[in-house]
Amino acid sequence: MNNISPMAFVHPEAKIGENVTIEAFAYVDRNTEIGDGCIIGPHVSIMSGARIGKNNRFYDGCIIAATPQDFRWKGEESYVEIGDNNTIREHVIINRSIVRNGKTKIGNDSFIMAQSHVAHDSEIGSWVVIGNSVKIAGSCKIGNFSILSSCSLVHEKIDVGEWVLVKGGCRVNNNVPPFTIMAHNPIAYFGVNAFIMRKGKFPEEHIDDIAKCYRHIYQSNTSPFNAMVRCKADVQESPERDAIIKFVEDHNFKIAALTLDTYND
Repeated sequence: MNNISPMAFVHPEAKIGENVTIEAFAYVDRNTEIGDGCIIGPHVSIMSGARIGKNNRFYDGCIIAATPQDFRWKGEESYVEIGDNNTIREHVIINRSIVRNGKTKIGNDSFIMAQSHVAHDSEIGSWVVIGNSVKIAGSCKIGNFSILSSCSLVHEKIDVGEWVLVKGGCRVNNNVPPFTIMAHNPIAYFGVNAFIMRKGKFPEEHIDDIAKCYRHIYQSNTSPFNAMVRCKADVQESPERDAIIKFVEDHNFKIAALTLDTYND
């Protein structure tokens, strides 16, 4: 049984699941879908194009599927797709895609803190934590289990790998490979995200191999290309080693704090 405040507006064409709570002054537009068990707080706006899974909670003043803040968008119908069990705190804004039938995506079990912004066509993985006032520009990807600390800024078309920690206030202006900690401005490699990976039950020998990979990449005074050669030769094969190599090579050796042009050897 749903609990919908008489002071909320729910468009008659909206598709509402079971056991959904919609509190006073919330607005639910046409062309929206809200899954079972969701809680829509006061003054939340669920706009046209929202596709929301089960057991999500939206706190006061969120705007979900807001129209894109991009001059390239010409009114095309597009979507925001949110999985299950997410917490979206106060005044978060998530924009829908600028592409016809495109999607901005949020995975499952993620926590997006107050006043953060996820722009058009970005993809947030599962078990992600986004701190207060984080701004994620358009067409970005944030990998599973990653943490963006408060006031981080992620530039357009940036990929952040899995199990990454970006410290507060960083300007992320290039791709961030998996399992790392990034800090400072300009952004710099700060180490391996070992504390969080241990909580994720990573074996110690795998964490050691990850650290060895990043010594080659960031601390050997060589090019990213040569660092990949060294990783393949020197580090025992594992899913983590292969994920690092694949990320760096797939992004044409353009990663945070280091690019192909950094060194001349």
